[in-house]
Amino acid sequence: MKILGIIPARYGSRRFPGKPLVVIEGKTMIRRVYEQAIQCDILSNVVVATDSEAILNHVRLFGGKVLMTGEHHRSGTERCLETVGFLRQVGEEYDIVINIQGDEPFIEPLQISQVAECFNEPHTGIATLIRRINSVEELTSSDVVKVVTDRQGYALFFSRSVIPPLRDGENRDLLREIPFYKHIGIYGYLASVLEEIVSLPVSPLEQAESLEQLRWLDNGYRIRTQVTEYESIAIDTPADLLKITNTGGTIHQ
Repeated sequence: MKILGIIPARYGSRRFPGKPLVVIEGKTMIRRVYEQAIQCDILSNVVVATDSEAILNHVRLFGGKVLMTGEHHRSGTERCLETVGFLRQVGEEYDIVINIQGDEPFIEPLQISQVAECFNEPHTGIATLIRRINSVEELTSSDVVKVVTDRQGYALFFSRSVIPPLRDGENRDLLREIPFYKHIGIYGYLASVLEEIVSLPVSPLEQAESLEQLRWLDNGYRIRTQVTEYESIAIDTPADLLKITNTGGTIHQ
C-alpha cells in the first residue's frame, strides 16, 4: 500500500493567525511537524498543504515538499482531498491518506504508524487514535473531545461533553473504574473514502458538537480507533505555547 502523509497548514487561524510559522526553540511549528512526520518509515510521501505564500516559501526554504491549495476549504479533510487530486494529476496515486495535524509540533512518528496499521484490518475506511483520560480536569473540559467505542474498537460517538455521562455523586475514583477516552486528532482514510466523505452535507450532529467526524458517523461510515499511549500537544492559542515549556513536548503515559 502506498500511504501519503498530508499536513494541512492554514495561515488564518481564528485564535492564532499565522501559527504554522511560530518559532518553537529555534524552528517553526510547521517545520517541526514535517520533520517528525518524515521519520515515519511507513509513509511513502509527506507533503504540506497550505493556503499561504509565506508558508509555501518557508517549507520550500527548509527543503520540505509543499503544495498550494485553496483558501475556501472548511477543514483539513477538504484540503487533503485537493492535495490528493493534484498529485493524481501528476501521476502519483496513493491507497491511504494520513491527515497529520499541522499544529502538533512534537507528534510522535509511532502515532502515524498506529493510524496506518489500522488499515491492515479488513473493512477499515477511516481510522484515528484515542488515549485514556487520567484526570477529572481533562474529562470535564469542553476543549477535550471524548469518544466511546464498541468492543471491536469502532467509534460510537464523539462529544465535548463527558461520555458516558457522570451520575450524581460520582468522584475522581471513577476514572479508575471506567475507561474514559479522549480523541487524538489524527485521521487516516482510504483515498476512495476521503472522496466520499468530503462530498457529504453538514449534519445536525456535526453542527451541535462542531466535530466533522460526526458527519461521517451520521452517514453510516465506521471509524476504527486505536489506543495510543502518546499525546502530542496541540497549539491552538498563543497561551498553549506554555504547555511545551512546562512539559517539554510529547507526553508518554
